Amino acid sequence: MSVLTLDQVRIHAGSSTRDAALQEATDILVAAGAVTPAYVDAMRQREETVSTYMGNGLAIPHGTNDAKDAILGSALSVVRYDGGVDWDGEPATFVVGIAGRGDEHLEILSQIAILFSDDDDVAKLNAAQTPDELYALLSAVND
Repeated sequence: MSVLTLDQVRIHAGSSTRDAALQEATDILVAAGAVTPAYVDAMRQREETVSTYMGNGLAIPHGTNDAKDAILGSALSVVRYDGGVDWDGEPATFVVGIAGRGDEHLEILSQIAILFSDDDDVAKLNAAQTPDELYALLSAVND
């Protein structure tokens, strides 16, 4: 099963707040059948403990370990906010929501981290004009 499909990838010209971005990430994961709507609360709890901002314009919100009941399957949501998101004082462009069954989120996290650690890859992700282009660059996470 693919953790990322085209309809889980979005590009917004404007900016957003962290809370709105967490809600959108949750909504996409709910639509994908990966989480229940309660997952957003676990994401917010995680941010209160430790920011999921990773650097390089990337935030990877995911729920706390207590959120296992809210996770139905493994999936990603990817939203690029061209106007940026103020993530506790850090500028996030990409908000990658992660839901993982069992330990699968660790594998998914590492693949995303590798992709965003390469400046050339990040430049390509930022230059993608459409969700289709963005999805093509990200689809390696399904391997």
